Amino acid sequence: MHLLDFIFRLGVLFAIYGFLWGIFEIGVVLISQGRKRSLVEVYIIRGIKYFFLVDVTFLFCFDNESFNMLELSRVVFAGIILLTYFIGKLQKNQNRSSLMNIAGGMSGRPMMKKQSSFNMQFETVIIAISLIAFAFFWFYPAFAVNPVAEWFHESIVNIEDTPIFGFIFKIIGFFFLLSLIFKMVNALTFLLNGGKINTQNDDFDDTNSLGGDSHFDDFEEV
Repeated sequence: MHLLDFIFRLGVLFAIYGFLWGIFEIGVVLISQGRKRSLVEVYIIRGIKYFFLVDVTFLFCFDNESFNMLELSRVVFAGIILLTYFIGKLQKNQNRSSLMNIAGGMSGRPMMKKQSSFNMQFETVIIAISLIAFAFFWFYPAFAVNPVAEWFHESIVNIEDTPIFGFIFKIIGFFFLLSLIFKMVNALTFLLNGGKINTQNDDFDDTNSLGGDSHFDDFEEV
């Protein structure tokens, strides 16, 4: 039951983090005046997002607010959940890119294919770096405690404790817990298929999407 509570809280964490990052993305769009991002820019921002998601998730593996009592079981489960999450994002972005290519071919406008902001190599690299960072924090937890991660951690806790918004995000966390099993099965199938696309369903679609990669990334996927 303790681990279920932790997984439930990770669902709340992912949802609120996605919300906060979405606000940051909106600011970037406003500053850039809607300029379309290059592929490199997309993956730099996505890599930063993934890194701090990993960092904040690791902070929630501590058993106290002083970040000096690390709980091993939390670290293991958090690592599995992060791996599942990243594989789901990879599959979703790959499916989206394939659908855009198909739509471009059917419309007879090849230029539509250039609108996709998905690159398998870049995607794999930022996911690998993020997971390596999580493993690094395991051996050197002091590096996970930094001003940016602490700000995210404090903001997430404060939003979680608010009556209305906290309740909404806890509902999202509940659905995250329910969908985790399906995501793990889907991720396992994806790995066993060697990374082939599953076009029959997309369990990782966001119910609260803030937009595509050309503007700002999605809120959270449940």
